[in-house]
Amino acid sequence: MQSYLKLFRIIAFIEGISYLLFGITVPLKYWYDMPAPNMIVGMMHGFLFIAYALLLILVAGQHKWTWLKMALAFAASLLPFGTFIADKFIFNTKPGI
Repeated sequence: MQSYLKLFRIIAFIEGISYLLFGITVPLKYWYDMPAPNMIVGMMHGFLFIAYALLLILVAGQHKWTWLKMALAFAASLLPFGTFIADKFIFNTKPGI
């Protein structure tokens, strides 16, 4: 049961990093006419986002998350630094946290 959660947390971390990389690649694209880095990061981020969403469904079902918790976890993927904050407050399933 924990294997999907562990994989989900790893994908969430990498997805968060790929989102933040847009802060570098978008200026390269528009200010320096270098679209290639943005295209690469964009494809990587798209793949990671889909993996995040699918794993979210699996993990939410396995751990019997409420709809609110699931919605918050999804919303975290749409905000910069959201997946990092969600990892601390939502994905961490240790007792007492």
